[in-house]
Amino acid sequence: EVPLVESGGGLVQAGGSLRLSCAASGFSFDDYAIGWFRQAPGKEREGVSCINSDEDETLYADSVKGRFTISRDNAKKRAYLQMNNLKPEDTALYFCAAMRGTMVPKPPLPGAYEYDYWGQGIQVTVSS
Repeated sequence: EVPLVESGGGLVQAGGSLRLSCAASGFSFDDYAIGWFRQAPGKEREGVSCINSDEDETLYADSVKGRFTISRDNAKKRAYLQMNNLKPEDTALYFCAAMRGTMVPKPPLPGAYEYDYWGQGIQVTVSS
């Protein structure tokens, strides 16, 4: 069973919006912070955003602040990434990940090594 499954990616024009979803199964979702990462071809995986289990504490990479919004619904065991005003440089494979415990609610974002479960990724392509 895959612990995290992303959906909602696709092709969009610059300035458009997409909403990514992350469905969790097989672990206690409420006990985990959820993060979103992305990896563009030839580049390292980078953290995009993170949200604590209480749904109130969030962090964003500077590159997406003001454009992306992370949220979660613990009852549905889902997390979301609303992406607005998309830019070509947002093109990447996007991953959701789960980290047991609590994120420190101040920069920097938690590193990839801190996460316990990962999804398989979903492609987001922004055309200019």
